[in-house]
Amino acid sequence: MTNDLIEPRRDYTADTLRRKDLADNPTAQFKHWLQDARDRKILDATAMMLSTADAEGQPHSRVVLLKHFDEQGFIWYTYQESDKARQLSENPKASLLFYWCALERQVRIEGVVEKLDPADADEYFYSRPEGSRFSAAASVQSAPVSNREELEKRVQQLHEQYPDGNVPRPAVWGGYRIRPHRLEFWQGRADRLHDRFVFERTSVNSDWSIQRISP
Repeated sequence: MTNDLIEPRRDYTADTLRRKDLADNPTAQFKHWLQDARDRKILDATAMMLSTADAEGQPHSRVVLLKHFDEQGFIWYTYQESDKARQLSENPKASLLFYWCALERQVRIEGVVEKLDPADADEYFYSRPEGSRFSAAASVQSAPVSNREELEKRVQQLHEQYPDGNVPRPAVWGGYRIRPHRLEFWQGRADRLHDRFVFERTSVNSDWSIQRISP
């Protein structure tokens, strides 16, 4: 059987990943790789695939943007009555995937998700460009809408209501943090013999173990 839509396999030759090259903790390793992506001027280097599962176990995936990360976890912001928010309320376990094609690298992150304090959401919301703030305030994310004109009308009405540009943050717009317990760093290699290393820990306060796994 042949399929003309399938691209031929290519070799990955951009880099290698050895145990001696890894940082001692995954946050430092991620910071290093993200900086590499930014230095290469990769478009949307902070874009990540967020995967959730609902109460029936049905997976759902979408791309969101990473807004902050530290030893506590990885943060993004969204409407907290959206589809993904409802799925996280039913099942707070989630995963993230970063893929930087030009570097032939990916990072998989698994953990438990928690809501951020509203004060954190305020700080980020009011740092956003004005157009983005008005769009966030006008859109009830994931809710049905009759047409685009309806959305544009809502935005215009908010501009008329807040001519100074200080549209308030919607109470249900906020942040989430995934506290990871497992991270995998994948470096593509020739002949499909990829380098893969897993950082894993059994509790929030336990040390990270590091293990090379087979490609």
